[in-house]
Order: sequence, then C-alpha cells, then structure tokens
Amino acid sequence: MSKWQKPTLETKFHIDFDWWEEEGRDFRVHLLSHLCPECRAQYKNFQEAEMIDWVDADTAEVTRVDGLWHSLRTCCSLKPDFIQETTPLTTAIFRAFLENGNTPLSPLELQARIRRSAETILRTIGGFRIYNGIRPWINKKAQGPQAPNQGSTR
Repeated sequence: MSKWQKPTLETKFHIDFDWWEEEGRDFRVHLLSHLCPECRAQYKNFQEAEMIDWVDADTAEVTRVDGLWHSLRTCCSLKPDFIQETTPLTTAIFRAFLENGNTPLSPLELQARIRRSAETILRTIGGFRIYNGIRPWINKKAQGPQAPNQGSTR
C-alpha cells in the first residue's frame, strides 16, 4: 500500500466501493436512503431493482447500471431539495458524487456543485476519517470512474 499523502484542493475524490465492502456496509441500502419519497416507494424491495441501460451523454457509451442509481440520477437529483444549504456537508458531498455517476471531483469542483467552501470540504474529506466511502481517487490506467459492481446486491 502506498504512503498517505495530504490531499490538496486539486486532489480528486470519489466514492470508493471497496471501503463499503471492507466496512461490511451495504451501499445499496444507503443509496436507498437518498432517493426521493416517490422513488423510494417504487423500490420497496430494492434488492429486486433491475439493471438499466445507461447512455453517457458525452461519450454515447452504453453501460448497465443499478436501477436505484438510475432513479436517483434521472429523478431525485433533479429536485431542488436534493442538495440544499441545510443538507449536512458529508451528505451533500456524497450526493454530488451520486448525481454525477461518481466521476472523481476535487474540493474546488465540489464547491461549485454544493455551494460550500472548498477549504471546508477538503478539511472534511481530506483527513484520515472516511465519510460514506469518500476517498482520494487513485488514477489507475485500467480503471475509469469507480462504479459499484453492477451485478452486486451490496
């Protein structure tokens, strides 16, 4: 394992799904808690959520994605109350990654999305404590933005 380096305002972060597994926590259960009431009612039995074909608007690449995440991105994240000034900071950061498909973002980029100070964001997610699996992104040539194992029921 590499030596820890202090993140900066330019360091990219993402939701690390390995953290969820290491902690023995169920990502999909947590994901369910971020759905709007209408989508949550649709997925009462979230373990049976189907896979959806997702078309990336920038690349036109088609990938299979979790139905919960699809609902979150196409419905819940578009509602004005998804991220508000009163949303707890760690929740707002987590939701920013959910709504953008977990594309790595720096505190400066997160600042524009959640309207909180980049310095405060960095102090919160740039330390040793991990919130909701948000960790610095390690650019591995073989990997793009991290997404959960789509066949998983995590």
